[in-house]
Amino acid sequence: MTDKKEYPVNLAEVIKAKETIYDHLVPTQLTRYEGLSSLLNADIYVKHENHNPTGTFKIRGGINLMHNLKSAGTKGVITFSTGNHGLSVAASALLFGISATIVVPENNNESKNRKIRDTGAELIEAGKTFEEASKVVEQIVKERNLYYVHPANEPHLINGVGTEFLEIFEKQPEIDALIVPIGAGSEAAAAVTVLKAVNPNIKIYAVQAENSPAAYLSWKSGVITSAKNKTFAGGFATGVGYEAPFTIYKDSLEDFVLLSEKEIYHGIAMAGYYTQNLVEGAGGSTIAAAIKLKEKLKGKKVVLQFSGCNESSEVIQKAFGLSSFKTGYDEKLQSNE
Repeated sequence: MTDKKEYPVNLAEVIKAKETIYDHLVPTQLTRYEGLSSLLNADIYVKHENHNPTGTFKIRGGINLMHNLKSAGTKGVITFSTGNHGLSVAASALLFGISATIVVPENNNESKNRKIRDTGAELIEAGKTFEEASKVVEQIVKERNLYYVHPANEPHLINGVGTEFLEIFEKQPEIDALIVPIGAGSEAAAAVTVLKAVNPNIKIYAVQAENSPAAYLSWKSGVITSAKNKTFAGGFATGVGYEAPFTIYKDSLEDFVLLSEKEIYHGIAMAGYYTQNLVEGAGGSTIAAAIKLKEKLKGKKVVLQFSGCNESSEVIQKAFGLSSFKTGYDEKLQSNE
């Protein structure tokens, strides 16, 4: 296992990462949507991280990390993931000529698995959950000389992800609030790192699945906590809070919303209906969360994160099958019928 060094997570490091990342990516759109604004009685913008080449925000952190690992002479990396983090590591490693091994749980989203394989990375399916996959990585690390890329406790990842929030502030410096999904927590940590540094008054709201509430329970109790992990939404499917991101966001979130599985499905459908984008469960969750936070957001300038779009066709079909915008769907979501 390649030795790790500690690096800071702060605004200066995010700005430094921006130069590296823009050698490979362009800024994603920040788009105002009139329909969502009318629905929520607020000024609603969507940050389209689903438009990145891998369909997720995580590619930003992957590129920043692989750039630094390449400079340090790293030849191979390994990680565990339910998909988006693994895809980010695999795609970024390919850019820098680093070999990648990705461990995913059994019965993982096949669309994400295919995209990981397309990068040329080694894909290993093992364990029934995110955490069980991590145990397999720990065993392989003992056998091979690989750098273990943790999906959350990795400062270069968080600093890279922070560039999306620089883009938001550059385009819309007067925002009042942001809603961000939390799985492992790197995006929420990056949001706090950037937005609270440039304007401490910006309110940051987190959203997670109630069937996978480890980050919420950690935030609520003030200590890292494990919990059940039974959501269909891979972006939320973590059974424990993680130290590095938790330490950053634990005292800086305005509030935390939990969504039922049905509400997550509805968020996917609402993203399609109001923005013409197909997103995954965590990606569309910010719309569903905004409806639950409607009174707090009234009259505010609000950014919703569309964190990713790598969802299976079966989930997309189910989401639209559950939702009917011709029969008062928005009111149904608010009452969770």
